[in-house]
Amino acid sequence: MKIYNTLSKSKEEFIPLEEGKVKMYVCGPTVYNLIHIGNARPMIVFDTVRRYMEYKGLEVNYVSNFTDVDDKIIKKAIEEGVDSSVISERYIAECKKDMEALNVKPATTHPLATNEICGMLDMIGTLIEKGHAYAAADGTVYFRTRSFKEYGKLSHKNLDDLQGGNRSLLVSGEDQKEDPLDFVLWKPRKEGEPAWESPWCDGRPGWHIECSVMSKKYLGDEIDIHAGGEDLVFPHHENEIAQSEAANGKTFARYWMHNAFLNIDNKKMSKSAGNFFTVRDISEKYDLQVLRFFMLSAHYRSPLNFSADLMEAAKNGLERIVTAAEKLRDLQSKVTGELTEAEKASLEEAKGFMTKYEEAMEDDFNTADAISAIFEMVKFTNTNANADSSKAYVDALYAQLNNMADICGLILEKKAEILDEEIEKLIQERQDARKAKNFARADEIRNQLLEQGIVLEDTREGVKWKRA
Repeated sequence: MKIYNTLSKSKEEFIPLEEGKVKMYVCGPTVYNLIHIGNARPMIVFDTVRRYMEYKGLEVNYVSNFTDVDDKIIKKAIEEGVDSSVISERYIAECKKDMEALNVKPATTHPLATNEICGMLDMIGTLIEKGHAYAAADGTVYFRTRSFKEYGKLSHKNLDDLQGGNRSLLVSGEDQKEDPLDFVLWKPRKEGEPAWESPWCDGRPGWHIECSVMSKKYLGDEIDIHAGGEDLVFPHHENEIAQSEAANGKTFARYWMHNAFLNIDNKKMSKSAGNFFTVRDISEKYDLQVLRFFMLSAHYRSPLNFSADLMEAAKNGLERIVTAAEKLRDLQSKVTGELTEAEKASLEEAKGFMTKYEEAMEDDFNTADAISAIFEMVKFTNTNANADSSKAYVDALYAQLNNMADICGLILEKKAEILDEEIEKLIQERQDARKAKNFARADEIRNQLLEQGIVLEDTREGVKWKRA
């Protein structure tokens, strides 16, 4: 199994620290709103990496955090007049709903930054003791960037170039820093913000220290894989390496994996450009299995362009696979008998598609080529399985097709269609919940219907619904 390592800029044979086990950390979202489709790409990509490793018999300890204290969370809390924990808890719950709809497996551990403050204080204290960090007069603690001689080894940036060309990325409160390149580990509280006691001041952690501490606690000083979007390479992951290796005296992560950006109609996604989509937005038009299939249709290190036409193509492609599976399931209920010699030979041929699939996944998780192998398998089953086949033959074909899909997190069985009468009952229950100001239940019903492909529209004439 080969993985492209951002650290070495090359594909390397994957050799875990401990035979048969994998320690993997994936940076999770900052929970101040519904997750957008850019957030969804690493969730889907690295969930698929995990699934394939588990298919190969590896035990994966998969950790993905939620950043639940951040300027954006605090800003939203102030706007709503609530505690910041109300915002983070709300959107963690919503994120988990979207992950479930995307068939992203829950992590082994989903740590919260606010639960790990003690660990952060300990690591910051260690860095100060070792001369890698210092406290300014106002209690802000900075990492002494030049004290870590290998700084820049992940992003392949030179410190002098950073100071000259990338100051805007790094400079904050420069007047009290020893060096403009130093970055924040702990910051003093501001009015209305959550804060924790520390030896330096009441305040809260800088962003970068969170992942270093959570990775150490749940996976150990050294891990196999650290992953996330390519936007995290610098400065976030670069700073994580500096903190972790300076504090622990060991290599932080052996393999660094990063997925490429997602564009919308060949443009960068942004709210100001009007091309910003949440996963929930997409779910109003498509089953989220289509979004997952779309995300895996390109190699994870290739930029991916999102458009209505490409989503329709993904919908049609997934439908071909699901339809082939339905045909096999239908045959399973009708045919009987054991394998014939001809069928045994045919199954040997079918195994060739699984070989192609595995070869693609072993080559830095090339899901695009893996999906091509699935389509070859679909064509093969459509051509060879029929009413004259034995049940053992059809069962074997279905098992292989389902296995290929499952590793990619694709579900081949369609959800049972909800009846019109049930929809009307749920709509009435939602209306009653809204009148009773039980908005949580009302939202729950709307989401339940969305998962079934039912879109609700609140109009002056009342609630109208349609099938997506």
